[in-house]
Amino acid sequence: MAIEFTLPDLGEGIDEADVLAVLVKEGDTVSEEQGLIEVETEKATMEVPSPAAGKIVSINVKQGDTIHPGQLIAVIEPAGEGEGPAEPEAKEEPEAKEDEAPAEEKEEPAEELEPAAAEKAEEEEEPAPEPEREEAPEPERPAAREEEPEKEEAEEEDVTPAAPSGDGARVPVAAAPSVRKLAREIGVDIRAVPGSGPGGRISVEDVKSFARGRTDGAGGVAVARMQPEPLPDFTRFGEVERKPMTRVRRSTAQNLSTSWTTIPHVTIFEKVDVTALEEFRKRYRGTVEAAGGRLTFTAILLKIVAAALKAHPKLNASIDMATQEIVYKQYYHLGVAADTERGLLVPVIRDVDKKSIVDLSVELTDLSEAARSGKLPPDKMQGASFTITNLGPFRTGYFTPIINPPEAAILGVGRMDEEPVYTESGLEPRKMLSLSLSFDHRLVDGADGARFMAWLVDAVNEPLLIALQS
Repeated sequence: MAIEFTLPDLGEGIDEADVLAVLVKEGDTVSEEQGLIEVETEKATMEVPSPAAGKIVSINVKQGDTIHPGQLIAVIEPAGEGEGPAEPEAKEEPEAKEDEAPAEEKEEPAEELEPAAAEKAEEEEEPAPEPEREEAPEPERPAAREEEPEKEEAEEEDVTPAAPSGDGARVPVAAAPSVRKLAREIGVDIRAVPGSGPGGRISVEDVKSFARGRTDGAGGVAVARMQPEPLPDFTRFGEVERKPMTRVRRSTAQNLSTSWTTIPHVTIFEKVDVTALEEFRKRYRGTVEAAGGRLTFTAILLKIVAAALKAHPKLNASIDMATQEIVYKQYYHLGVAADTERGLLVPVIRDVDKKSIVDLSVELTDLSEAARSGKLPPDKMQGASFTITNLGPFRTGYFTPIINPPEAAILGVGRMDEEPVYTESGLEPRKMLSLSLSFDHRLVDGADGARFMAWLVDAVNEPLLIALQS
């Protein structure tokens, strides 16, 4: 009996993917776990493997398609069923096409919403500006108009400008000039802010709440988005080439913009003596290589950072502005930023505090290779409580790493330089490493961040402190 193979769950929060390549064709014989298609989500690029060995009866997607979990990808005749099922295969091809129709019909309700939105927009526009009609019956409104005619006229003018809806209708945006000015100054798109006032009027508090990443009036979560400025016509100055952004790049751009505009970043810089640690790394790198990994500073820092987070739990926490609570995590899953051809990916190593440096080195090596080859599964990029990003190999010193929300902090590792340093023995050449710690000032005070960095520096200078204080 033929298998109708659908796109499996891609991970938490991922509901679609782009088909980059179809790796097989109809009539091909495939083995179990052989890649059928290559897809790109907002977090990674990966191959979707065959659930069984057999013959490809039909391929139901093509390069460039956007597909969703549960959508039919291929029909496979399992191996061992012989030539007999050849005729039923022809019957199943129309079924596969019929199955495709419901997949498209699932998207139709979104289109059906547009006429409803248009009717609503027309209803709002037919009787003139909607906010005035709703506020007119109030007995206090005439007095307010007599007292502040100029202000009311200004507000009426601000009700009408709006962005066109999907069907071209104009949707009014009710907000005073002062509210619009605040939105522009803090980079919030006024059209995206839900209003809590009469007739949906947007207040200053609505804009502030939206910028903080939540909407008090509706009780839901919102994201502050920068309103992009239109670019000039670059072709006036010379030849240009435009390329579409990949899903990974679009996701990175949106997430980092949200982080930078909603989280008050503070960055502390420090230089730490890693002379002894470098000697340790060289002495034991052969042992780690024999186990299948590479002993890098990042692998060693993973263990030290996990111990530092145990001593300073605020930096392993998240702030929940909607409930006004701090979430202290009792696990230590550390993300490590990886540079790939497809963009920035962050593999996550779980339970770092429970693993040896050898184990961490091997796992970090495997995850980094999987990320660069496009074979890192989505579940390996979820659940981080803290992130480390290393720009040392690119000869970068200090820099300002951007926090990966909802984490509270991120550690940037820079290059290692040999510098003259005064010690008890006098002036000596020492290997010094640049560190940059960014943290969320809503949750972590400056003193908290400074204490964490000081603890980290002492532990790198004297690794035995970890064993002493654990």
